Amino acid sequence: MATSPRISTHDYSTVGPLHLEQVEDLLKLQKAAQHISSILDLDQLIDRIVNEVARSFGCVDADVYLHDEGRGELVLAGAHGCKGCKLHGQGHSLKIGKEGMVGYVAGTGQMRYAPDVRKDKYYIGCEESTLSEVAIPLQMEGRLVGVFTASHHELDAFPPEQLRLLQALCSHVAVAVHNARLFQHERKQREEMSREAQEARAIQQALLPKSSPFIPGFAVAGSTFPAGAVGGDWYDFISLDDGRWGLVLADVSGKGTAAALLMSATRGMLRSLAAACCTPSEVMGKLNRLMVEDFPSGRFVTMIYAVFDAATRTLTFASAGHLPPLLIDQQGARFLDSEKGIPLGLGFGSFSETRVELSPGSHLVFYSDGITEATNPQGEEYGRERLRDHVLRQDASLETILADVRAFANGAGLQDDATVICVRAQG
Repeated sequence: MATSPRISTHDYSTVGPLHLEQVEDLLKLQKAAQHISSILDLDQLIDRIVNEVARSFGCVDADVYLHDEGRGELVLAGAHGCKGCKLHGQGHSLKIGKEGMVGYVAGTGQMRYAPDVRKDKYYIGCEESTLSEVAIPLQMEGRLVGVFTASHHELDAFPPEQLRLLQALCSHVAVAVHNARLFQHERKQREEMSREAQEARAIQQALLPKSSPFIPGFAVAGSTFPAGAVGGDWYDFISLDDGRWGLVLADVSGKGTAAALLMSATRGMLRSLAAACCTPSEVMGKLNRLMVEDFPSGRFVTMIYAVFDAATRTLTFASAGHLPPLLIDQQGARFLDSEKGIPLGLGFGSFSETRVELSPGSHLVFYSDGITEATNPQGEEYGRERLRDHVLRQDASLETILADVRAFANGAGLQDDATVICVRAQG
């Protein structure tokens, strides 16, 4: 933002009695400039300007018009004392170069002073008691910001010294108004972005499963904790034929709105293919071809897609460059690596399948890198070993995993979305 011009200071200890009024006016100017230079709320700033000047200089009226570049007009932003301006209300406009002293000053960029408004051809009557008026352009680096006007009920009420003080004050006003308008614009943009992010988050949350699948003898659940308003992680449960279920956990590269849009597109394609294809490797192969053809260059998705058959107690999955699932059974805890499968969208390739039998009491965990790569304030990662040790606990659950990761990152915060799916075979 621009900064206010400095007011030169002098030693007034030796000023004679004839200059006391000038000293008082300078002090008024300095006080007014200090008051307005720190205000970033535009409405509050305009109100302070018109009232401060009117009180300090005994004006019957003080107004501020702001330049509307789109309309090519001066719009009344604030007024003190003028009954006519209050009648018109804020938003009353004047054409640049065409209407009144305000329009003339805006068009020429020069101050205009009317010691007797009855003799000034540009003056437009507003307040009956007004006899003298001055209009001063508000300019910032050669660009018109607006126009300031002050009027008085006496003839020739503004001596040259006071006009110079008002001009000096208006240079401060122009900078303050410019800064406040910038701040207002940036705040509006932030509010719009926040509102859009909230709407995007609501839409993204609506795409997640509303509930966990009911599978007798098994407990299946999933959850995601986004690092921002929206993210690229998602999980899904897809009902298939013969009581089988498709389980998905995926992570789109990148963050924010772009990742969320690609996530939504990938979800739609996957759901369509899952209903038509038989095996996880077939689904992955067809999905990858579509994404190579359609996705922007450099964007990709890592994914685990599994078909769970409760009747045979088997789960068959294919991985597209995703982190290996964690299986816990009578043999202990171990990560299940895939033979082949590159991230979706990077290039053409094939995908292998891994078949797992879920014995009573066993459970399988799918997770995103927001879990294992979460860091604490010291920069240490949560890692796969901590995840394995936590899942081996008797009280381990989807909720305790996410809570443990958040507690580990306490102070540092999650830098990536954290998503988990747990499949537990009841004992």
